[in-house]
Amino acid sequence: MWVLPRARFVALTVIGVCLALPLRGEAPQLSLPIDCTLGEDCYIQNYVDHDPGPGYSDFTCAQLTYDGHKGTDFALITDDGLSEGVMVKATSKGRVVGVRDGMADGTFLNDPASIEGRECGNGVVIDHGEGWQTQYCHLKNGSVTVSSDESVETGTPLGQVGLSGKTEFPHLHLSLRHNENVIDPFDPEGNQNCEEPSQRTLWHTPAPHYQPGGMLSAGFADTVPDYDHVKSGRANAEQLPADAPALVVWGLAFGGRAGDTVLLEIVAPDGSTLITHTVDLEKPQARFYRAAGKRRPDSAWPQGIYQGRVSLLRDEQRVSTQDTTVTIRE
Repeated sequence: MWVLPRARFVALTVIGVCLALPLRGEAPQLSLPIDCTLGEDCYIQNYVDHDPGPGYSDFTCAQLTYDGHKGTDFALITDDGLSEGVMVKATSKGRVVGVRDGMADGTFLNDPASIEGRECGNGVVIDHGEGWQTQYCHLKNGSVTVSSDESVETGTPLGQVGLSGKTEFPHLHLSLRHNENVIDPFDPEGNQNCEEPSQRTLWHTPAPHYQPGGMLSAGFADTVPDYDHVKSGRANAEQLPADAPALVVWGLAFGGRAGDTVLLEIVAPDGSTLITHTVDLEKPQARFYRAAGKRRPDSAWPQGIYQGRVSLLRDEQRVSTQDTTVTIRE
């Protein structure tokens, strides 16, 4: 464990304003606050905003955040995680000083005004001593398992990832504060460096890997799937009949920047290229999907295994790739 020196002044972002503030007391060392595997069934969608003005910038000087964002968002890759119940855990030992439950999931999508003043949704606040607190937001309705004044240890279950409060996708928003000031656990000293991001963090070693956007999932379908179906995790077809009306490959991604390119490819069972299609992003997109395909030939699709690949390209380099397959049978 490393400790931030007492009475040391550092720069940090509070609601978009950069201030010089003293950090006193032993900083908690954080464990992963969500019971999932980053890169497999969850990912980090947003980081703390370090830009003091109307723009936004994460601790690497990239744009995986938004203006005024005060925490780290751990998102589920598929919405099916809501029904499966993904556990939220205490990042460090402490005492529960705030709890809210009973807010319905998904209310913001239909009635944004109804959550005013309760943007965190169902949540928990834990005091770690000497001015340090963590806050856990957007928990699933009815899932909170702790009470105020209860002592918790690192890893104690707090509730489940949900869709309560001000959110459009299932995720856990984790905020870290010291004396009510926002601290970025990836850059606690506030020394944002665009060339070489800080290697000193408040995470247990190793810190969660920074992924500057990329592919989340990919699959095949016999038509361009509905976006909600893609997000649910149920849009992929492992098998299709030879008379399927079309063969479509799709890919779900996050952290898109203006100028990025999505490359979609399908290779037939004989090794020939069936399609190669590119789509350029005209604006930043936090979460998005693209699809491309080909109509059935006059007779039928040749039987066999078709290979699909969807890649996110940035500055002509592959940021990440998702491979998928589908089997065509009679």
